[in-house]
Amino acid sequence: MKIELVSKETDKIKVKIEGENHTLLNLLRENAWGQKADQATYVVERPYLSTPELVIKGKNPMKILEGSAQEIVQQSKELEKEFLRVLK
Repeated sequence: MKIELVSKETDKIKVKIEGENHTLLNLLRENAWGQKADQATYVVERPYLSTPELVIKGKNPMKILEGSAQEIVQQSKELEKEFLRVLK
């Protein structure tokens, strides 16, 4: 996965996330809303041809993105714990 910061403003960032699809971008977007983003969306202009772009707008968009990614890590740990419990 390669992440490129496309633009950074006081209240808005745009990043390209190469090699990823709707799955990760939708998780980041959903969790960004939970981090109090004013806007959180992503665009895939041409599936299979273009690199998806994530746009986050809010008070501190970098902190929102970081919190969103950390939430995915936490959710993954909880999922792993539940799988291990069920598979015992």
